[in-house]
Parts: sequence; C-alpha cells; structure tokens
Amino acid sequence: MENELLIRFADTEDVNTIGFLAQQTWPTAYGPILSEDQISYMLNLFYAPPALNEQMKSHQFVIAELNEEPVGFASFASINVPDTYKLHKLYILPDTQGKGIGKALLDFVVDEIKQKDAAALHLGVNRHNPAVKFYEKLGFTKLKEEKTDIGSGFVMDDFIMELRLT
Repeated sequence: MENELLIRFADTEDVNTIGFLAQQTWPTAYGPILSEDQISYMLNLFYAPPALNEQMKSHQFVIAELNEEPVGFASFASINVPDTYKLHKLYILPDTQGKGIGKALLDFVVDEIKQKDAAALHLGVNRHNPAVKFYEKLGFTKLKEEKTDIGSGFVMDDFIMELRLT
C-alpha cells in the first residue's frame, strides 16, 4: 500500500487529536533541551483542551494524516506586521519524521498565506532545537534571538526566523 498523505484544516473536534500528537512529539522534540517540568508545564499551557479551543479562535490549525492516521499538525495566524504571518506550531510524530511530512505541512501553510498576499512567514524555534537546521534548509533565515517569560520561572529561548515569500 502506498503512503497517502492528506493535509486538512482542523476544527474544535480535532482538539483531542492535536493534544495527543503534542504529547507524543514534545518529549522527543524537547527532552534533550528542556526539563521534564518545563515540558509538562508548556504542554498544559498550550495543549490542554481549553487552551487549544482558545487558540483556534485566532489561529488556523491543519492536520497531516498518513494513511488516514493523524501524524502531525501545524498552526498559523496573521500577526501585527503588514503582509506577515506566523507559524506557531509544526510537529510530526517522531517515527514519521524524515518522510517529507513536515515540509508538506509547511508548503500547505505557505500556499494558504500566499493566497492572502503574505510576503513573509515568521516562526520562533528553540535556539538548541535541531529543527533550526530543518527551517534553514527550507529557506528560513534568523532575524533575532528572543527570550519570553512564560511563567512559573520558565522561559522560551528562541530564534525568530523568517521565510520571504516575495
């Protein structure tokens, strides 16, 4: 059977699926660079059903399904910079990474925002996350470093990166 990848828009009925995917991806993505306490805190802060329902009011979520099984998700939204959107989330299950699913999700997002005349896509990625190289390979450049206090003594220590679309 050939692997069939489908990327679709998500809605509030997908909250539990997105939360489950986050629980499966975050320990691998952040285990080497964040404490277990910070991972747990951030999963609760960003992926508890009430948090996801609130985010869905302003962010567009998309889900990648491989052979009808959810394997990843992304979210994006416009920001207060003209013609610019932000990729808020992009996560793929660890055992399906390296198969082009992350690039396909990103391509889907880029196609969507180009239809809205976007000139750039920004994102924040932990400075120590190997995903930095993934984004650079896809054309993103580092704009700046940013530390954000997220409460309970935790910070996000990110590169802000940009993909020019024009």
